[in-house]
Amino acid sequence: MKNQSNAICLCPLDGVIDTIGKKWGLLIVNEIGNHGILRYNELMSELKGISPSTLASMLKDLEKEELIEKEVFREIPPRVEYSLSTRGRELREAIIPLIKWASKKGNYSIHCSCNLFK
Repeated sequence: MKNQSNAICLCPLDGVIDTIGKKWGLLIVNEIGNHGILRYNELMSELKGISPSTLASMLKDLEKEELIEKEVFREIPPRVEYSLSTRGRELREAIIPLIKWASKKGNYSIHCSCNLFK
């Protein structure tokens, strides 16, 4: 019988893993975390290669999982800003060790916009 003392239960990730496990989930959380507040078009500019429909869908999913907050300003033209929720900030802090671990492979862009390695 295998020793279960080092076993880790993944049940708490149920639900949220569907969102953060998608290609753009953690990238969006990290990008908003890097900037504090971003609008949709700013996210489109920062996230090279994401389609408008994918970004819109991911923002809805991240908001549903309470990882980001959406603030709609009643202006003409309408203005919407996205920021990390408390849960989103906690998630971002939790993934920093993962980002640092992945950076040891050296497969990240030298044009990386985050300040983790500076």
